[in-house]
Amino acid sequence: MKRRTFIMTGTALGATMPFARIARADGAISWWYETATPEQQGIIARDIVEPFNAAHPGETLAIDYRGDQLDNQLRIAMLSGTGPDIVYTAGPAYVAPMAHAGQLLELDDFAAQFGWNDRILPVFLEMGRYDGKLYALPKTYETLGLFYNASLLAEHGWTPPATIEEMETLADAMLEAGILPFASGNAQWRGNNEHYVSLALNSIAGPENVYKALKGELPWTAAPFVAAITRLNDWWQKGYFGPNYFSISTEQMVVELAAGRAGMMPSGTWQFENIPTYFTGDGPEAGFVGFPSLAGAGDPIFPLGVGSTFSIAASSQNAGGAAAVIDYVFSDDAYSRLNTDWQGEWNMPLADLSGVTLGDGVLPLYTQAMQVLAQSVSENEYGYTTWTFLPPATDSFLINGIEEVWLGRRTVEDYLQELDDTFRQEMGEGKVPAVPAR
Repeated sequence: MKRRTFIMTGTALGATMPFARIARADGAISWWYETATPEQQGIIARDIVEPFNAAHPGETLAIDYRGDQLDNQLRIAMLSGTGPDIVYTAGPAYVAPMAHAGQLLELDDFAAQFGWNDRILPVFLEMGRYDGKLYALPKTYETLGLFYNASLLAEHGWTPPATIEEMETLADAMLEAGILPFASGNAQWRGNNEHYVSLALNSIAGPENVYKALKGELPWTAAPFVAAITRLNDWWQKGYFGPNYFSISTEQMVVELAAGRAGMMPSGTWQFENIPTYFTGDGPEAGFVGFPSLAGAGDPIFPLGVGSTFSIAASSQNAGGAAAVIDYVFSDDAYSRLNTDWQGEWNMPLADLSGVTLGDGVLPLYTQAMQVLAQSVSENEYGYTTWTFLPPATDSFLINGIEEVWLGRRTVEDYLQELDDTFRQEMGEGKVPAVPAR
């Protein structure tokens, strides 16, 4: 799921529906999806709907594409108990209010039935738990890193940076050569702002401090976070993001990188959807590394993110069928199909990828990046993306407020103070998503 915000609020709908009431005679299973191009809808039909329906006689999965209206329509439907069987959200932060409102079915029995506790990386199961009960599974997990134009770097005799200091030196050299250091922009999605905040918090303040802040043990106004946001603001003021940030779309970022007008692109693994289009076999070569950390701070940190989640509505009349759909999405067959046809959007957190086979046309860089990410998660060497671990109002302020810092309308200290105030209010209201122990 592309970075987008769902606003989920409401009052409790009552106790979770018991399994005795989940059967629906017609076997229909409804799933509301976000925006998808005709080509992407074809992939979903070919790789999910058709094989699932063929393997489950009597069940009929139907996906309804709601586009940009999904968030509003889902919110209203969930409040009235008329929503789809499969509840598709933008991430754990948006599951918590729905779980607390009684709008979602507990999934622990299904997890035991289908073996999800063994098949899915444990950290992601923990992220879907609230009050000790499982309510959501992640559709995909992702990370932020540093894409770069490998051909451009080779042409100038530059090497990919291994530390923040090396990255700044390289960025300064690019500016002198008339090359934009960062392919970046938020014209298509303002939430791109938080990608850079997440990188700064994890690579400069460090994931241990971010973890403490998420647990309420360290204020967001602490010195490590001041240093991180100050450094990020310095990059903006030095021109690393360029003069057209507010008019560049997510896909245009890749265009600028492939054309050599920009040398690096701090972004997420969802960009592997666009990389093959612009870095073709006879054109420039792309590279990808973890976003550098401060010198002496160790290896690059991969901030962990969940792009979207699956839950089952408490009002579902076919929860068993919905669970079977989710189970198929987490199968080796579905993973192989989807990651062959649509890289970057369907990286389900399977604990064992030995049974997965990707097509010959898949970019080797994508396979390598996913292997490195899986290894970092299994070894607990990861950071935290803001859209996954911050509650909704805090995350919204983080996105909008950083622009005020960049444009000189707010100090770093004021920004972090309001961030901390908003976070602590939401923490008191029980809206902070689950944070797995390190």
